Parts: sequence; C-alpha cells; structure tokens
Amino acid sequence: MKPLLWIAAAGIALAAVSTYKAEIAEWRKGREERLKAEGGWLSLAGLFWLHEGANRFGRDPVNDIILTDGPATAGAFELRDGKVTVTLDGKTRALQPDSTDVAKVGRLNLFVIKRGDRYGIRVKDPDSEYRRNYHGIQIFPVQESYRVTAKWVEQPREIPILNIIGMTEQSPNPGYAVFHLAGKELRLYPIIEEPGAKELFYIFRDLTTGKETYPAGRFFYSDMPMDGKVVLDFNKAYNPPCAFTPYATCPLPPKENHLPVRIEAGEKTYHN
Repeated sequence: MKPLLWIAAAGIALAAVSTYKAEIAEWRKGREERLKAEGGWLSLAGLFWLHEGANRFGRDPVNDIILTDGPATAGAFELRDGKVTVTLDGKTRALQPDSTDVAKVGRLNLFVIKRGDRYGIRVKDPDSEYRRNYHGIQIFPVQESYRVTAKWVEQPREIPILNIIGMTEQSPNPGYAVFHLAGKELRLYPIIEEPGAKELFYIFRDLTTGKETYPAGRFFYSDMPMDGKVVLDFNKAYNPPCAFTPYATCPLPPKENHLPVRIEAGEKTYHN
C-alpha cells in the first residue's frame, strides 16, 4: 500500500475507534443517570413479602410493613387469591404486580412485585442510603474486540432461571448466539423479558466473575437478530441491581451462559 493510502486507512480506523469509544461513553452516561435517578435502582430501600389477608403498613413497628416515612399507620395491602389491593387515604384500589402502579406514602413509593407464586411490596426511597452513598462504578478499558457479531440460531424453548432469593421461573428463550472469543467457540442463550420486547436480555458469568466482576454475574442487552446474525457488545455488560441494594431479586445466569473465558469488558464489581 502506498504511504498516503496507508495513512488515510489508519486515519479512518482511528476515527472509527474514537467514534465507538464515544458511543460507549454516551451509553455509560445514560446507564449511570438511570441508576442514580430518583426512582432508579439505588433508591430501592425495602422489600416485604405479603401474607394472605391484610398487611398493614406505616412507621409504627407494630405494622407488617414498617416504613421510614409517612404516618404511624398509613393503610393496608390486602392479598386475596392472587390479587392485591391497597387501602390508603380512605380509598381502596387494585394494584398490578410489576407495573407502574404505585402507592405513595410520604416520600416513599410502594410497588407490588410477583416472584413465582409470592407477592411482595418493593419500597423506593429517593433518600435511600444506597443513593446517597453512591460513588461510581469502575470499568474495564473499552476494547472494540469485545463487540462481536455472532451467528444466530433460532431454537425457541423455555429455560429455568433461578433468582438470587432462590426462586426458579421458566423464561422464554428464542435461540442462541454462536461467536468466538479468546480462541474459543462460545454460545449465549438470551431470554425475552416480556411479550413484545424489542431486545434480547443476556445473563452471564465468565472467568472474571467473583474476582474482578460481580459474583452473581452480569447483564447486557442486544438488538433482535437480523439476517441470522446478532451483535453482542460486552463493553455494555453491567452489574445487576443486587450489586447496589440487598432488596433486589436479580436473576442468575443459567448454566448454559457460564463462559469458560475471561470477559475483560464492561463493569467491574461495585464495592459498597
């Protein structure tokens, strides 16, 4: 190659690397903004499992659900035959699990979650100690080699996903990605988080897990496959909410997603 052509090619390559690093920097900025937001994962400050019948909540220690703000006795959640209602301010209404339905008490937001056959109340507090004490996340240097184009094999089925509180749920797995890293052929099996999702969700662990990275594994998303291929970007691998708060119910990597290589990309362990 002639010198001028070589210089031009090198310049184009450097510009591409710079653009990619800028893309990752922008993604990281958004990731931290969502994490630190008033209703982000750092605000998660409580989790209470409901028993059948009335579950009273408020600041008084005699309540089933003891809050850090609001009146001594604020109201009650009623669990009957798999349905949850809340009585608050003299009004009773139904709450849908794992939705944006919220009961507000003082500065607190209370949501219903369903895990397996159990129902719980998730408490978010904008003044949570985890939000106040957040000190940033260390990451591996960005390397474009960790952005790989994988072959997509469509093979719909369900796979069991165990979560950190010991519950297992069957999750839809539409297929798997085949790719090469560190001289090995690897596979990852994503799940679809909810019907109509426009992204695939990956839960994985690798040989950095429990050393440089969070012991329960990490997450990332990809776009849906196109033309038999899917792009996996490990520079966007991030810590699950459980790394920041003890009140999350994070899924754990299925055995199929235990990668026998070091993935030195994405977020490192967050030390509280």
